[in-house]
Amino acid sequence: MNKLKVSTAQFENKSGDKAYNLSVIDTLAGKAAQEGSQVIAFHECSITGYTFARPLSKAQMLDVAEEIPDGESIQQLIAIAQKHDIVVLAGLFEKDKDENLFKAYVCVDKNGLVAKYRKLHPFINPHLKPGNEYCVFEIHGWKCGILICYDNNIIENVRATNLLGADIIFMPHVTMCTPSTRPGAGFVDPKLWENREADPTSLRLEFDGMKGRGWLMKWLPARAYDNGIYAIFSNPIGMDDDQLKNGCSMIVDPFGDVIAECRTLGDDFVTATLTPEKLTQAGGYRYKKARRPDLYRDIIGQEHTPEQKVVWLDTDK
Repeated sequence: MNKLKVSTAQFENKSGDKAYNLSVIDTLAGKAAQEGSQVIAFHECSITGYTFARPLSKAQMLDVAEEIPDGESIQQLIAIAQKHDIVVLAGLFEKDKDENLFKAYVCVDKNGLVAKYRKLHPFINPHLKPGNEYCVFEIHGWKCGILICYDNNIIENVRATNLLGADIIFMPHVTMCTPSTRPGAGFVDPKLWENREADPTSLRLEFDGMKGRGWLMKWLPARAYDNGIYAIFSNPIGMDDDQLKNGCSMIVDPFGDVIAECRTLGDDFVTATLTPEKLTQAGGYRYKKARRPDLYRDIIGQEHTPEQKVVWLDTDK
């Protein structure tokens, strides 16, 4: 494998406004390509918006969702990749021909659809069905995977995707700044966003504290370190429906080090060069080789009934 220049973006999406969101994706992809990036990743539901889907009926969700790859948004995304000669990853709500609904994330290049992944643990709308398989594919010779938001909080998903061959895992999110049982968690006041030019300090204190980046740093570097992977984290900034999000889109290397991070209070992207040497230099590579699956194969595989509780959704009712 050769070195790979990858960008991760953050932007303030508009709910249900695919034309606007795609225009921002187009602009940022173009700028990244001009700077030599070969890949750019955007956040979960970056094409459609996300949090606004909470109360939508199935009929309304079907109106927002699109088939993949034939839907108009995917075709426009492919056109963006062709225009700028860059690989683009972005998310949207998907519907199939039987009117099943999914949370999807796609990778496209100038030749068309490269990969599609369906979120394993969706929750934002009750009509969404969970995906049931992992996704591993290639970008310029690198094996890549995708896990959407909550999927990354179940550590087995990250390890399984890595064991299937992924050395890069794209982790698109719409996260942070929501209530939780975790100390220090909670919403961030939208008025701070409105006043960000006059008072960026107060906003940064909220964004970087335990409501936001402080929580992210508890687990994201560990996912990269333990598995010896590059983690490409993407997250929106600004208002997503009625919730303020804090961006922090970043790239974490196999040592668990943040090697690029968006720090502006607005639409932005950052780029890092991924080098294959780190994949085998990092401790995660050695630890995986030392595994003893004979000890825990049956433990991990024992019967279990999944139970998913999202505290902020209950709080928000």
